[in-house]
Amino acid sequence: MAADPSFIKRYFDDDVVAVAKRLIGAQFLVDGIGGTIVETEAYTQDEPASHSFRGPTPRNRPMFNAPGTVYVYRIYGMHWCVNFVCHPGSAVLIRALVPTEGIEEMIGRRGLSDLRKLCAGPGRLTQALGIDLSHNDRPLSDTPFSLIPASVEGPVFAGPRIGITKAVDLPWRFGLPDSRYLSKPFTKNGPSED
Repeated sequence: MAADPSFIKRYFDDDVVAVAKRLIGAQFLVDGIGGTIVETEAYTQDEPASHSFRGPTPRNRPMFNAPGTVYVYRIYGMHWCVNFVCHPGSAVLIRALVPTEGIEEMIGRRGLSDLRKLCAGPGRLTQALGIDLSHNDRPLSDTPFSLIPASVEGPVFAGPRIGITKAVDLPWRFGLPDSRYLSKPFTKNGPSED
């Protein structure tokens, strides 16, 4: 079931780092398939690792749309990545989730049965959930999306983002402590400051 548009706007119309932390523990489904988000990364327009750093382009245009817009893009010419827009020019990359709904469908799409690897990484996650460019620039409040916030906001680990060469010093990767479903373990630097 899609979320109320006014709720989605309020939830995402915030600092991207705050939203990236808040999404840990939320449930994200596409056509009823998905699970609990355990890893995210934050990107803002004022740092060079972000697609929005040089301003709007045809590719990154969704990043400048309303809070709660879905931004999908391809990396390495083969993997889709899904992001949720916050303030204009900022977005949260969804890196990993615990599969809970539609597991058999995810296994079929991914061609493997190891639950820990079904959605551990942004490319694996989008393949398992069936996300592609047809989902780009759509409101998260619309079908086929469903987002249910975490019932309780708990501690999260913070560390450097993965797979980038710019702004590598920013600790804007967030994850559920000790989750077996992360794309990569966190160093034991402890929970992030809230």
